[in-house]
Amino acid sequence: MSQINAMGPHSWMLLGEARSKCEHLAGAPLQPAVAEELNRVTLIKGAQATTAIEGNTLTEAQVAGLLDGSYEAPPSRHYQEVEVRNLLGALGSIDSQVQDGQYPKLTVDLIRDYNDQVLNGLEEQLNDGTVPGQLRDHSVVVGGYRGAPAEDCEYLLDRLCEWLEGPDFKNEDPSIDFSLMLVRAMMAHLYLAWIHPFGDGNGRTARLVEFLILARSGKVPLPAAHLLSNHYNLTRDQYYRELGRASKTNSIVEFVSYATEGFVDGIRDEIEVVRLQQLQVAWVNFVSEVMSRYPTGKASDRQREVVLAMLPQQWFTQDQIKLITPNVASSYAKGSSKMVARDLNRLTEAGLIRKRRGLEPTYQACVDRMAAFMAPIAATAE
Repeated sequence: MSQINAMGPHSWMLLGEARSKCEHLAGAPLQPAVAEELNRVTLIKGAQATTAIEGNTLTEAQVAGLLDGSYEAPPSRHYQEVEVRNLLGALGSIDSQVQDGQYPKLTVDLIRDYNDQVLNGLEEQLNDGTVPGQLRDHSVVVGGYRGAPAEDCEYLLDRLCEWLEGPDFKNEDPSIDFSLMLVRAMMAHLYLAWIHPFGDGNGRTARLVEFLILARSGKVPLPAAHLLSNHYNLTRDQYYRELGRASKTNSIVEFVSYATEGFVDGIRDEIEVVRLQQLQVAWVNFVSEVMSRYPTGKASDRQREVVLAMLPQQWFTQDQIKLITPNVASSYAKGSSKMVARDLNRLTEAGLIRKRRGLEPTYQACVDRMAAFMAPIAATAE
């Protein structure tokens, strides 16, 4: 644990930001459909990332197809489909467990079960002597690093689980407790990679244990629990360098710093998704409030539909607006040629759209007006 104290100020600042961002994401209200889609997308990214690190070439779109039943890999890549399905199942099972209030404790049997899940149905693709879920009985060398002696693997795993579940990773100070939880997940990953207890699937098993520790903590929203695997995949060359460096130096400091930085980058992106969704909700409410000042009827309903269908920061010609939704297109097809002009004039007068003059005038929704309702900051730094 002394190595944790050796981490530099930048790492501690990132750990503090990680906690703040997790609390922000956990407390952000989302529309049910948006929350469901965020969970779905992060599950897909997590499963695709952890298998891609090991050479699986299925894309995120193909993994999404496996999840919704619209894609089946060709025979030559069927084993890759099995690899991904195994991870989708294992990650989904952990998701369900923690949402049901079950918090699996790390044990040797649990880690063996995870390896069994990861390698299920892949017997023909496994390294010689590998039995899914069983500790290896032979020596291994990976990238110049020699794993623990086979006869020591069970003992080392047992001690690792005891340590990770012990008091070293708990603190009454919430900020320190969060940091220890995040570091514990990364150290579980790192130590499992060092021990290398299985004949195959060690990386996927280690990242699954890492995900479990984040997911069960109650401190990391489930969409964010997938971020580390995604980071490792996006920076795969650096990931292997950091694993190699940690093995050579017997130090966790650089790996934890690298992983924490990626976690923070990822959760910033997730919060931006939330921010845009909340901005859209605010815009819909604002449009409804403004349009309530006008007489109700078909014209008002149509005008509201037009402005809400206009994508932010995009300019539309009058002809494009006529076809912006099937319902709007039907209304304009039945009305007079002046109907669209009247609608656009009203929306412009209401301050909901702006007009850009030219040979062919174009129109843009004034979504940027929502900035007026945000906390003000100085225009420039000192």
